[in-house]
Amino acid sequence: MLNPQRSLSELAQDVGRRQAGGGETVLEEEFNWLLKEEVHAVLKQLQDVLKVKGQLHVSRDVSNSESALPTGGLPTFLHAHPGLESQLKQENFILGSSTMDQVKGVLTLQGEALTQADINLKVAKSSQVLHFQFREDKMWKLQQIQDARNHVNQALGLLGSRDESYHFKTGAEVNKLMDAVMLQLTRARNRLTTPASMTLPELATSGLMKMFTPPMPGDVMVNFYINLSKLCLTVYQLHVLPPNTTKNYRPAGSSVLHNPGAMFELNNNRFEVSHVHKVECVVPWLNDTLVFFTISLQLCQQLKDKISVFSSFWNYRPF
Repeated sequence: MLNPQRSLSELAQDVGRRQAGGGETVLEEEFNWLLKEEVHAVLKQLQDVLKVKGQLHVSRDVSNSESALPTGGLPTFLHAHPGLESQLKQENFILGSSTMDQVKGVLTLQGEALTQADINLKVAKSSQVLHFQFREDKMWKLQQIQDARNHVNQALGLLGSRDESYHFKTGAEVNKLMDAVMLQLTRARNRLTTPASMTLPELATSGLMKMFTPPMPGDVMVNFYINLSKLCLTVYQLHVLPPNTTKNYRPAGSSVLHNPGAMFELNNNRFEVSHVHKVECVVPWLNDTLVFFTISLQLCQQLKDKISVFSSFWNYRPF
């Protein structure tokens, strides 16, 4: 009978020997066992990884490394319904840079929401320090985490649509489910690894600019985003271009990070970015989340690979 601990190469060799020896009946039994038993075991393991259900156990096919993996699973709010922020603990993160001290701050993260931001900005070419913080009635939802959570819930919905009593009839049916799950997990991972591009006018008119007290001055813009395991803050200092300037005006396009010299127009005024300050901090559970996404994708691919070993068997049994 099919041994779930066999490597893919060992499985392929066994299937080859069965075919060469005329063991089609045994192959059919092993394939049926795979569809009936191991597929559901993998579905359960995937759900355990994507939820918080104790320590993660990874078969040797997924990880040949003895290095420690994160325990538990994804943060609860990444697979639960919205509105749980009040039940989650608040985490404070200090923003800074080893190369400059123009911007310093402390961010308070509660699940997917920034509930407080305390920012100090040293104005370029002066000793003035500006201080801003979120208004007490405001919090900023990080869209990247919201989107990742939505994709995780989609993946869990797909996995939960086939309970243990369901019998998969073909490998194609399993592959279709795995492809759909992998699509959602890849989209979730990409939302954390690929921040959204924005134009400078979009930043200037975003709701984030209205969240601070005292109000953000017109020559300063800020943006928060996730990049891999880091929570990033970018501060832009601007200056107004004179109406009769002879400087060649070229509006900047969309970007995650705009460079000094980038120009844009807003409310009949033209602006140029004079200084850009980026500070960041590591959020440990974001790194763990990316690891769990990778493990989950490996589990899906491993199951697809095992099914593909039986491809020659499907030559006489419809795939």
